[in-house]
Amino acid sequence: MARGNNGTRRPKPNLLITGTPGTGKSTTASALAEATNLRYICVGDLVKEKNLHDGWDNEFGCHIINEDLVCDELEDVMVEGGNIVDYHGCDFFPQRWFDRVVVLRTENSILYDRLTHRGYSGTKLSNNLECELYQILLEEACDSYEEEIVTALQSNKIEDISNNVESLTEWIRTWRP
Repeated sequence: MARGNNGTRRPKPNLLITGTPGTGKSTTASALAEATNLRYICVGDLVKEKNLHDGWDNEFGCHIINEDLVCDELEDVMVEGGNIVDYHGCDFFPQRWFDRVVVLRTENSILYDRLTHRGYSGTKLSNNLECELYQILLEEACDSYEEEIVTALQSNKIEDISNNVESLTEWIRTWRP
């Protein structure tokens, strides 16, 4: 069983699927959970369902999550293992929670189309495109977790998502603590 930094053991791995909005996190994470029978946790949905936020950000059109409340809410299930966590940020989660951190990457022209289709515009659109262009989330993941557990995967096409789910499923299948 995996031994986290706190000395606990878990029988199944925990994965974080992160990346700029529009890179395919939810599609990838939910397909991976279905393929592996691991628990899918969409942090954005959890924040809304459990009111784990400090209000609404009008400029970006989203909740201002309370990171401490999110971590408190997830602690017990993360210790159990067998989770696939989907969120566009990663630096506030405890390092001991994850055995693999996957950063999804998408070409900016494709990302632009996905985000405008979602209704993103103005500052929200430009900030997310810049975040992807400058690899902010990949850098955040590399700064927050051990380099050997961080993987960047392309997510431009449906075939990329299928290949990513297949390779991650194989990783989970062969995972040993």
